[in-house]
Amino acid sequence: MSSDARINNEPGFILHTYPFKETSVVAEVFTRSHGRVALIARGARRPASALRGLMQPFTPLLLSWFGKSELKTLHAAEWQGGLIAPQGRALMCGFYLNELLLRLMARGDAHELLYDRYISTLELLASGAPSPDSERATDFERILRRFEKNLLAEIGYGATFDVDADSGSPIQAEARYVFQPERGALRASGQHGCPVSGQTLIDLAADRFERQTTLAEAKALMRALINHTLGAKPLYTRQLLRELTDLTP
Repeated sequence: MSSDARINNEPGFILHTYPFKETSVVAEVFTRSHGRVALIARGARRPASALRGLMQPFTPLLLSWFGKSELKTLHAAEWQGGLIAPQGRALMCGFYLNELLLRLMARGDAHELLYDRYISTLELLASGAPSPDSERATDFERILRRFEKNLLAEIGYGATFDVDADSGSPIQAEARYVFQPERGALRASGQHGCPVSGQTLIDLAADRFERQTTLAEAKALMRALINHTLGAKPLYTRQLLRELTDLTP
């Protein structure tokens, strides 16, 4: 398929928009078959534009575009429906997912499994009452940790959690380790890295987040892995979520 081929009715979501010239916007979108794509939505800022109300995050769309350059031209967008947008704290978690995808995914790389996981994660965030109580906040933490882990694996930065990086032997639940993004889990004997228990590493490998200790240590470990992948620039929504948590009684 040539780079200037017209794409019609591709399922996708808006990750982020920013103004372009006087009346248009550039929309960074996540699509199922084409990955992250940058689209110019011409005239979308005009009050009468049919696109104006559709250029919103968490709205399932069918997108059509064309163009030869990396910045494509949006031809049409149609609301698909069928998904309830997250609200309250869940909404901030959704923006965090969008920022992760925007910062970590290269343009043009298709990740169909990740796209489906993104939809299911938004559904989990939106389900139930969007209250700020501690139990609900813990549910959000589990949802985010699973998405972070699977996102890193999908884009090629996945880590091995259940094997000692030095010896190749299975992780021991009762032992203490440090985790180095470049190497993996190492027995804690003066090594530098993110401290973590063997049980947390075993739980991470099995995608289990029931234990509070696992949840707390997994948060620090995922943060270290994501920071290592992103480089120096911090995540804006992570700071907002931290401030929101600090404000919760």
